Amino acid sequence: MSDTSAYQQTLDYLYARLPMFSRIGKAALKPDLTNTIKLCAALGNPHEKFKSVHIAGTNGKGSTSHALAAVLQQAGYKTGLYTSPHLVDFRERILINGVPVSKDWVVDFVNKNKNLVEEVDPSFFEITVAMAFAFFAEEKVDIAIIETGLGGRLDSTNVITPLLSIITNISYDHKDLLGNTLAEIAAEKAGIIKQDIPVVIGEQNDETERVFFEHSVHKKAPLYYAQTLWGMVRVSQDAKHQYYKAVNNAKREMYDLHTDLLGNYQQHNIKTVLTAVELLSFKGFDISVPGAITALSEVKTTTGLHGRWDTLQEHPAIICDVAHNPAGLNEVLQQWQQVAATSKHIVLGFVKDKDISEALALFPTDATYYFCNANIERALPAIELKNMAEKYGLNGTAYDTVKAAVLAAKQTMIATDALLITGSFFIVGESLELFTNVAITDGK
Repeated sequence: MSDTSAYQQTLDYLYARLPMFSRIGKAALKPDLTNTIKLCAALGNPHEKFKSVHIAGTNGKGSTSHALAAVLQQAGYKTGLYTSPHLVDFRERILINGVPVSKDWVVDFVNKNKNLVEEVDPSFFEITVAMAFAFFAEEKVDIAIIETGLGGRLDSTNVITPLLSIITNISYDHKDLLGNTLAEIAAEKAGIIKQDIPVVIGEQNDETERVFFEHSVHKKAPLYYAQTLWGMVRVSQDAKHQYYKAVNNAKREMYDLHTDLLGNYQQHNIKTVLTAVELLSFKGFDISVPGAITALSEVKTTTGLHGRWDTLQEHPAIICDVAHNPAGLNEVLQQWQQVAATSKHIVLGFVKDKDISEALALFPTDATYYFCNANIERALPAIELKNMAEKYGLNGTAYDTVKAAVLAAKQTMIATDALLITGSFFIVGESLELFTNVAITDGK
């Protein structure tokens, strides 16, 4: 059996055997950390064998995780990175120095631990977290950046005791699971705050500030507000970089900074990363703001990040972004307004277990829409999305697959048009497979 077929059979086993939130939604979630604790104990508690940074938040945690990993990696540290969900290949979730875990390692891990899986009966996310921890411990990483999957307090990653906790921002998402107010959602995210461990808050909000303050006092965890500590002004942008003036407000120091992270919203994440860099330098890491600024110029090439205002093609322009809740989509659509094009096209799809009315109200009525559904059980059927969208003046055609929608848009466009692909990780993930410039480098 080839490596590829054995790997695919292993993934098929995991997908079929274990409940997966991204595919079936709420039913996949486990109510506490019991399973993760059992898995880690059986594996020798690998999460206790490496240093870590823990990152939660409604939006931006993936970009922040990748950017901070790029900084540490460029500084010479062997850096693990755990994120979710994946876009094209499962192994995107587990990286060391930008290289995915090998197919062989995934196959061997699952084969060795099938009895454990059958005994504990974990969710897909729980076994993936344990897998990542085992890989990072085995490879003796210097530090690992660990992104939460959902929430924080009960997230499977929340068994670690990190050097630093980061909460990027709070906005409405997964209300049925995390709460109906920003304060309730913030309380779930604040569950990653640990005793005496400093915490960075990326973006401040009147409704959430008291929640974080109270948690930090209770845990004696020093609190740092990135948007207070850093100021940023964008001075220009081209097809591959944004250029900023960054100001350290405490030290009154100004830096020229450019980054290959192209979304307007990335300035919030960069402030968060720069704050984290200073705090980790206090913890003994040989990293600095000037070094971080150098690393931020090539986050995508260093870590393989995709799907965040990602330009897949230039003529006509094709851009994808994984924004999937009102706050994230609002940022993306504001930037979309600034894109010059003869006509604009949008490939759009959502999952069915969210109220998307607020999101649909944000979309422009002067674009041609290609409604579609990803190949997952949670996908909102394209025809239902089309009918809902028409109530907001959004007109277009429904397609049974993401591929059909993207190909239809490409056939319609001329060189001076522009296409945006958005609405969910799964829409973007299936779209990326259609473009040859997106590749996953195998780890051996």
